[in-house]
Amino acid sequence: MKIDSSKYRVDGQTDLQQHPTYEDFGLDKETLEDVLERVRSRLGKLQDTMYAHDKYAVLICLQGMDTAGKDSLIREVFKDFNSRGVEVHSFKVPTDLELDHDYLWRHYIALPRRGIFGIHNRTHYENVLVTRVHPEYILNERLPKLKSVDQIDDAFWDKRFEQINNFEKHLAENGTLIFKFYLNLSKDEQKHRLLRRLNKKEKNWKFSSGDLKERKLWDQYMECYQDAINRTSKEHAPWYVIPADNKRAARVVVASILLEAMEAYTNIQEPELDPDTQAKLKQYIQELNNE
Repeated sequence: MKIDSSKYRVDGQTDLQQHPTYEDFGLDKETLEDVLERVRSRLGKLQDTMYAHDKYAVLICLQGMDTAGKDSLIREVFKDFNSRGVEVHSFKVPTDLELDHDYLWRHYIALPRRGIFGIHNRTHYENVLVTRVHPEYILNERLPKLKSVDQIDDAFWDKRFEQINNFEKHLAENGTLIFKFYLNLSKDEQKHRLLRRLNKKEKNWKFSSGDLKERKLWDQYMECYQDAINRTSKEHAPWYVIPADNKRAARVVVASILLEAMEAYTNIQEPELDPDTQAKLKQYIQELNNE
């Protein structure tokens, strides 16, 4: 099955309300799982080659409202990866140590090294999403010239977006391939998933009363997401808006986009053996067989 990545990629300005939240490609659950299995197998082999090549890193940013399916997507899309080739970081409320640094510090030290896929579950974009809906959180950063919420104006956010764009441009220019996925969940589907957490005892631990408080701010979050995506979707760091109401299809779309983009880097090849080792391969094989 061929996925048209341009259908999901944000080039220029976009309206999130015009993006679908549901997709199934006319396929049942079992078929979608079969498709994902084939795609992620190829993706896993490509990662092995990238690890040996050791010149690129991949940063995958996942954003979305609560229950959008970020955790399960990570589990299912990357399960065929060699564990040495993938790192997952989930960013929660900043710790005291993290607040003693600038807001990008904790994201910077979690960046993947060359040869590695780094997956960030919630990302540096929380600093222009949650903090924009709750600007009082910015005061916790103890910025020298910031005394009150009233000072957090449009100019403040303009500067922060500029810093994020510069951060990503710097990464891209130094060998990090950046993919940013927004899991586009409908409000009705979120309600269904929250009720499932409440009704199923084994899912109760996932529920937080804070989820309901944030749900009441849904429209504000949508405005902030749209603005962030429109300001920061760049050629070197594109955003993709993924229909998230059907988790299986969302996983297929994300895996397919990654595979298509990575296979375009035809220079990612396993390094050749040095001439001396190459010339002695038969000798080494014979030596081992004669033990």
